Amino acid sequence: MARILLTAGPTRAYIDAVRYLTNASSGRMAASLARAALSRGHEVTIVSGPVGVRYPGRATVIPVLTTAEMLAAALAQLPTADGVIAAAAPCDFSPGRAVAGKIPRGDGPLTLRLRPSQDVIATLASRARRSAGGSARPWFVAFALEPAADPRRACDKIDAKRCDLIVVNDLSALESTSTGVAVYDARHVRVGERRGTKRAVAGWLIRLIERQLIDRPPAG
Repeated sequence: MARILLTAGPTRAYIDAVRYLTNASSGRMAASLARAALSRGHEVTIVSGPVGVRYPGRATVIPVLTTAEMLAAALAQLPTADGVIAAAAPCDFSPGRAVAGKIPRGDGPLTLRLRPSQDVIATLASRARRSAGGSARPWFVAFALEPAADPRRACDKIDAKRCDLIVVNDLSALESTSTGVAVYDARHVRVGERRGTKRAVAGWLIRLIERQLIDRPPAG
C-alpha cells in the first residue's frame, strides 16, 4: 500500500479580481486515477484546482485555485507521501501582478506581461531530493500534454523535472472521456502505452506504477 499525493485539474492565474487565465483540464483523468488507486488499496490525497468532476469519497481532497496555492498545499503533504502523481495542468504563465478590483474596458487593446509560473512537480521533486538524506525519497510521476504526443519533448521534461516516469498524451485528451498515453522512464525507455477510456487507462497506469515504482522503489 502506498500513500499517493495526486495533483489534479487546472489552476487560475488572476489578471484582476474577476478575470483569470486557465486551461481546459477537466480533472477526469485524476478522478479515474484516484478511483483506481483506492481500489488497489492505496491511500490518496488530491490537491485539485477547480473542476466539475466528483472525486471518490474515500480520497482526501484539498481544493486550491492558483498555481502557488497548489504548490504550497502539495509541499505541505509531501512529507507523508510515498509517491506523487502530477496529473494537474497548472497555468504555465501568470501576470506579474494582479490588478486590484476590475480593469475597466477601454477602446484599445489590453497588453498583458506574463511570467513563467513556478513548476509544481519540478519543485516537489527538488525539495524531496534535498530533504531525503539517506532515506528513500518519494517517487514522482509527471504528465506531459504534447502536440502529437512528442516523445522528445516529454523526455526533455523528465530530465528537467527529475521524475521517475512521465506519461505523455496529446491535445485530444482535453475535456475528453478517452485518451491515449505512452509512458517513459528516467532512461527515456518506453515502458508501456495504452489507449481507451480514461477509466481503463487509469487502471492500467496504476498497475504500471505499482510494478515500476511501488513494488520496486527507486534508489534514493
